[in-house]
Amino acid sequence: MHQVSIGLAHWVYLAGVLAVVVTMIFRLNVVVPSIVATFCVALAWSASPIGALGSVFNASLVAAKELFNIFLVIALMTSLLNALKALGSDVRMVAPFRAIMTNGHVAYVVLALITYLISLFFWPTPAVPLVSAVLLPAAIAAGLSPMAGAVAIALAGQGMALSSDYVIGVAPGISAKAAGAGVSAALVADRALVLSLITGLIALVLGYLSIRKTISPPSEAHLARWQAQSADGEEARVAEHQGTFHKSEIAHGSGPQEPLTGSKIAEQLGGHDAAHAGWSRLMAILTPIAFLAIICVMVLPKLGMPIRDLKGGDAAALVGGTATMLMLIAAYGAASSAKFFEASADHITSGFVFAFKAMGSVLPIAGFFFIGGGPDTSAPILGAPAAQAPHLLFELVQAAQGWIPNSPYLVAFGVLIVGMITGIDGSGFAGLPLTGTLSGALAPAVGINPATLAAIGQMGAVWTGGGTLIAWSSLIAVTGFARVPVMACVRILLVPVLIGLAVSTVCGVLLWR
Repeated sequence: MHQVSIGLAHWVYLAGVLAVVVTMIFRLNVVVPSIVATFCVALAWSASPIGALGSVFNASLVAAKELFNIFLVIALMTSLLNALKALGSDVRMVAPFRAIMTNGHVAYVVLALITYLISLFFWPTPAVPLVSAVLLPAAIAAGLSPMAGAVAIALAGQGMALSSDYVIGVAPGISAKAAGAGVSAALVADRALVLSLITGLIALVLGYLSIRKTISPPSEAHLARWQAQSADGEEARVAEHQGTFHKSEIAHGSGPQEPLTGSKIAEQLGGHDAAHAGWSRLMAILTPIAFLAIICVMVLPKLGMPIRDLKGGDAAALVGGTATMLMLIAAYGAASSAKFFEASADHITSGFVFAFKAMGSVLPIAGFFFIGGGPDTSAPILGAPAAQAPHLLFELVQAAQGWIPNSPYLVAFGVLIVGMITGIDGSGFAGLPLTGTLSGALAPAVGINPATLAAIGQMGAVWTGGGTLIAWSSLIAVTGFARVPVMACVRILLVPVLIGLAVSTVCGVLLWR
């Protein structure tokens, strides 16, 4: 094997990785250590302070170029959601499901299913307030306890939907970019979807078994007691330790926070005139049909159907284009012809504001890890020709190959644990550049597909920090809307999620080694 020469830049890069991980463990924002580490690595490699300063800028610029399609999809999907809210179509889409909540057991399944579907298309940020305001009151009246409702919403939204992020594609896009040029984001997304379903279904079943004794016969008295209580003060204390992206704050401000009873829903939907009510009903039907059609287009080719398989950024382009056209239709329905142009532009602007508020800080983080990801990204960051650019992390792994266990299962669980550690800061996505870069470097050493390792690391990072295992994540928003103590919810979620992650990791290695 070719002897790898480890220089100062390699050791500085390794120290930077450790500094980022330690910062995450202490639940601090990792943007500062990422920027400092980028400067230090560039200085160690080039010995030029001027070049190192330029590399700090180049790192975020390269990350922005690599990930801008992700920001664009988030912005366009958010603009669609804002347009739907203006019509009341968001509430109209989920209100009919109240009627089938005949008891607490059915309500648990309905809450999980609807939360999953909305979170898959719009992220859990709007799903949490919408489901909590419209469906949770009906579920509680059907006999489901508020804690059981919080468990169902957290597992289905913050866990199962966000960890795969199959439709919007933020998480698999970051994981694939960090893993290297040869790793397909679509392949990472496909494998993450399967792993998320395995983890989520196991966690939902185990979560149900742990709370089933709290389910009571249907009674409006349950709802009256719940509405009379307030959220535990623990939420305010834990909120001081919010994660990198402050998702709980974003979720709290993204929709109705007061529970909506049947009469309030009818009053809200009846507030539109006849023309707007017609547009509202149209968009409540058209939007889910359009996105379910996209899911079919994405999945059916993989099942052997004679439909063109979407490659590269084709899936993101289809999602973003569909969201844009639906937004225009909804904006036209909500505004007069004169205001339609301004309303559409405002929705787009609001979408970009949300996208950069939610994901902007990932750019300098990804930029640092891209230095170690290979010449494709390190060359433009360091301002060097591709033939001379370093492959820092891969070369470190090659040098340490004798200490790496020759077992795909141990390596897979190692990447999972690293992902879980990076999720401790409560952000979920901040650790994806690290798990993706590690996957690209470690996969060849143990003969496993890097897309598989990247998907496993993504499971660990997002399930932990996305809002199921960490109290200072967006789980604060879930428990706040449900009016239950966040730490009590974490204790219920812990064992089901850990078992689900362990089983899905083993399945991932067995299925796609």
